[in-house]
Amino acid sequence: MPPTLASLVHHSALKLTVRAGQDRLDVPVRWAHVSELADPVPYMEGGELLLITALKLDAEDPEVMRRYVKRLVGAGVVGLGFAVGVNYEDVPEALVAAARQEGLPLLEVPRRTPFLAISKAVSAAIAADQYRAVTAGFAAQRELTRRTLTDGPEGLLAALAVQVDGWAALYDASGAVVATAPEWAGRRAARLTADVQRLRERPAPASSVVGGAGNSEHPENADRVELHSLGTSRRPRSALAVGTAAALGTAERYAVHSAIALLTLTTERSRSLHEAGLRIDAAVLRMLLAGEPDHARTVAGDLYGGLLDAPFRIIVAESAPARARASTGAQSAHSAHAAHAAGAPAGDALGVLTEIVESAAARSGEAVLAVPEGERLVVLATDGGAAVAACVEYTSALEAARPTPEPRTAGDEESLVVGLSAPSGPIAASAAYKQAEQALSVARRRGRVCVEHEHLAAGSVLPLLADDAVRAFADGLLRALRDHDATGRGDLVASLRAWLSRHGQWDAAAADLGVHRHTLRYRMRRVEEILGRSLDDPDVRMELWLALKATAPE
Repeated sequence: MPPTLASLVHHSALKLTVRAGQDRLDVPVRWAHVSELADPVPYMEGGELLLITALKLDAEDPEVMRRYVKRLVGAGVVGLGFAVGVNYEDVPEALVAAARQEGLPLLEVPRRTPFLAISKAVSAAIAADQYRAVTAGFAAQRELTRRTLTDGPEGLLAALAVQVDGWAALYDASGAVVATAPEWAGRRAARLTADVQRLRERPAPASSVVGGAGNSEHPENADRVELHSLGTSRRPRSALAVGTAAALGTAERYAVHSAIALLTLTTERSRSLHEAGLRIDAAVLRMLLAGEPDHARTVAGDLYGGLLDAPFRIIVAESAPARARASTGAQSAHSAHAAHAAGAPAGDALGVLTEIVESAAARSGEAVLAVPEGERLVVLATDGGAAVAACVEYTSALEAARPTPEPRTAGDEESLVVGLSAPSGPIAASAAYKQAEQALSVARRRGRVCVEHEHLAAGSVLPLLADDAVRAFADGLLRALRDHDATGRGDLVASLRAWLSRHGQWDAAAADLGVHRHTLRYRMRRVEEILGRSLDDPDVRMELWLALKATAPE
């Protein structure tokens, strides 16, 4: 620990005597400074032991001493050393009274003790403290390195918690707690998820301090916690939290910095392994889609557990432009919030989805295969598992934030489009991939964030008509009939709709219209004449019905 006034008083060679402030001798001394100025405050930084002989001071004037001592205390001076036998044979009572009034420790320095001896004692104590801190830091570094090599990040956290006399936690890219030491710190670490996510928004390396003493209502939140990002890239991949009861000392600071370096090396090594794993993932996926599940299992081994055998779903996602308009403020805000919750930048749409899916799978102990392919991401995940649920939940939240779905056009801001296959197995992986692509295509056409293939099969074909090209065809097909009706010479469009809805039953359709069946027959002949098509042709009837549905008012 650094030198204190008490350690100087107990120094046998200095022979210092305490004349005031006996209850404040445990204050650390940053330096010993000699000044005979009447006002040395402009040259003080705080934490000094000021040494004087009162060469230019009237130390017997109570008012002068009161103002002098008050200024010293305001400047952060921690003690005043007064040399006797130089200008004054004893410490003047005016100075003693002023020091007692302000609570400033006053030390009497005997004539045989030069100020230089006090300065050397302070300097030597500071140097010894720094040497101890450096030595302890190297010892901590060796211990942390040893525990990292033998027990991995968990062992490092345990050793770090001992070194700082507190607790430590490691977070993944989403801000979820990966490991803590000791185990009881898990709940405390979990409360910092939002702080970790905010830290990840800043370029690495980044750090912040949260919490602190003084929270009597919730003592468990009184820790002083330092958060540090890990990784060498601009976007941090994980974070370290260190909780202590007070600010870290020099030795503890060395230990934390060593832990950051070791965890960064571990993170970067894991990153290289992750990239190699991605290549394996891509190869396994290509084998599955090529109809070679046996070869895929041989290459994968136990890498994915039972993922390749159990029912799974395939997710195909693309980063696509989302129409930028004034009403999309809520969507943009929600997208940013969802990305923030995932621990990734809002603009990296595929990166956000990847981290959400992988983090959900990791927390539930599932295997997942995620393969980026340029502007596309392909995910193979267990049907009914946490990864699929997280994908659906995330995309549903984005969908809910959008005022109205609109077709996407080039040049708009980046967004996300997702297609989800029906449950499948390894033999039918190629078919599942096509299902996901079909669902993706529908989502893109409808201006949706996510479409599940099962919902397409269970729903109606009519929503698929919500396309500008289909509407244009329908308008062109029915334009002549609408122009005819606009002259007031009949209601051919309504009559055609009623007749088709009744499957060509004249009496039922005429009753719906409130006209005679002969009138309806006449109108249908006029429709055939105007369109130049026969209503006996089922293809014609189908096209006309779809055109009527596509242009029907909502």
